[in-house]
Amino acid sequence: MKIVVCVKQVPDTSDIKWTENNTMVREGVESIMNPFDEYAVETAIRIKEANPSATITAVSMGPPQAKDVLKRAIAMGADEAILISDKKFAGADTQATSRTLAAAIKNKIGNVDLIICGMFAIDGDTAQTGPSIAEHLGLAQVTYAKEVQYSGGDNLVVKREVDEGLQTVQMQLPGLVCMLKCDYEPRKPSIKGTMKANKTEIPMYGLEDIGLTPEEVGIKGSPTFVSKAFRPQPRESGEMINAGSAQEAAQKLIEKLQAEKILA
Repeated sequence: MKIVVCVKQVPDTSDIKWTENNTMVREGVESIMNPFDEYAVETAIRIKEANPSATITAVSMGPPQAKDVLKRAIAMGADEAILISDKKFAGADTQATSRTLAAAIKNKIGNVDLIICGMFAIDGDTAQTGPSIAEHLGLAQVTYAKEVQYSGGDNLVVKREVDEGLQTVQMQLPGLVCMLKCDYEPRKPSIKGTMKANKTEIPMYGLEDIGLTPEEVGIKGSPTFVSKAFRPQPRESGEMINAGSAQEAAQKLIEKLQAEKILA
């Protein structure tokens, strides 16, 4: 089984800076692996542990410093990694990002059985990149996944979060899964894994290597435009209503709303 895990380097700071195009400044900023992507890596490793012949390739698009999160993925248990990096990729929205990642997977890795992504990125929170990769590659997809089980064959069993609780679905491979935070925590890099990561050479590919044109990537390839970016003002904390029962709490809430003249 050939698994690809998409990981993203995100800022580990509250001091976010923006470019004149309202895109985030990433160069020279302390960064971490996107937390949702850590669950994607953990899920891939668990599948490999149950199926030892599986291989895991971590993929990231970003500046050269994004190699750090790829080395972390290897230290956690991935077999190899590739970095997609080119100044022409800067300012990409989710459409351009997913197109670039899909092209890299298709042209530099080849046929894969499973792609695993984090459902969200904490620096954007759009939940669009993973599903868009699946669309570009013509793959089946399952989103909001909490657990993935694979025991051989052409099907994958996924437990996903829905409004009513958890839903169990079966997906035919090849396909893509987007992970939420799971009930288990991602493992920490081991000493042996860290030593392997430090020795592993991570190839870096640019625009000319993945078969796209300048008009398809970065700002030029992005149909969306950020007109304004700002930090929301913190809101005051709410008031907790302590009551012995739901009925009593509801009555106290009604009285407070009436006192504020929100309810008549």
